[in-house]
Amino acid sequence: MCRRLLAVSTLLLTLSQGALAWDYEGHRTVNLLALSSLPRDFPAFVQNREARERIAFLAGEPDRWRNVPDLPFRHCGGPDHYLDVEDLSWTDSTLATIPEFRFVYAGQLALAKEKHPERFPSVDPAKNKDHTREFPGFLPWAIAENYGKLKSAFSYLKAYEQFGGTTVEIENARANVIYVMAVMGHYVADAAQPLHTTRFHNGWIGDNPHSYTTSKTFHALIDGDFLMKTGGFSLEALAKEEKPAHLVSKDPGDSRDPIFAAATRYIGQSNALVEPLYQLEKDGKFSPEKPQSKEGRAFLEGRILAAGEMLGSLWLTAWRDAPVDTWLQDILTKRASGR
Repeated sequence: MCRRLLAVSTLLLTLSQGALAWDYEGHRTVNLLALSSLPRDFPAFVQNREARERIAFLAGEPDRWRNVPDLPFRHCGGPDHYLDVEDLSWTDSTLATIPEFRFVYAGQLALAKEKHPERFPSVDPAKNKDHTREFPGFLPWAIAENYGKLKSAFSYLKAYEQFGGTTVEIENARANVIYVMAVMGHYVADAAQPLHTTRFHNGWIGDNPHSYTTSKTFHALIDGDFLMKTGGFSLEALAKEEKPAHLVSKDPGDSRDPIFAAATRYIGQSNALVEPLYQLEKDGKFSPEKPQSKEGRAFLEGRILAAGEMLGSLWLTAWRDAPVDTWLQDILTKRASGR
């Protein structure tokens, strides 16, 4: 059996054919689809049963971090799950112009609020104890920064493997690769869900000329409730539709970091689906009892597949582009020679 077919078979064995929600189970699915999209020459250690389960389990890690009361932790991690694209206008920015550096953008926000306070919505302090509502979100930075961590992990793994690392060192480096692959998958999956890219993330707000839903359960419906009520994913069908991972290409017209630029384009594709998503709800396509709900399922399955393709492609690019860590190489070489 070829490696790709084996990966798909393992995916189907790892997850039950029962109801799966796009909450934790949806994130697991994205990570496992990404694994089965990888080429045969990708490091094999990520494909054994234990590693696959670890990668699937850790897909839910960033959401677990949100379920703690520690405000500094919630402050630094919460905004990494979303980017309200419409609110980039606070700094006269767009997805094509926001800087690749997180703290540069945070500084731009502070300056804009001082110069144009009228652009920023009022915030109820009682609902903002973690001080996150002043930000549109940091999702593309979370993707690019975790990509950098993964590329670094592959770099020092290559050094350990090629220049005399011990068995324990190599095992630990591989464990780090698995951990970062898995956690970054959460943010890539978030970015495929249109409601993670918009201020209209849980029902339409403000002017509503098209009479879209204002329900405060809409996000939960899209994240998992609808799929749960309609039988979950058909993993076999998803695996058949999945596209192979590919190297993430640089946009010659964008001078920013290539991965950050790719993340913003990917988020833009999801954001373009916000109104179509609301229209589907308005047309009853997310009503489980109606026959047209098949269109709603197809929409959400398409986003899951998009996330799996993007994640596998980022993993592949990080591995292919990672140079050997020369600093570590020098240390290992000296250690081997007894110097």
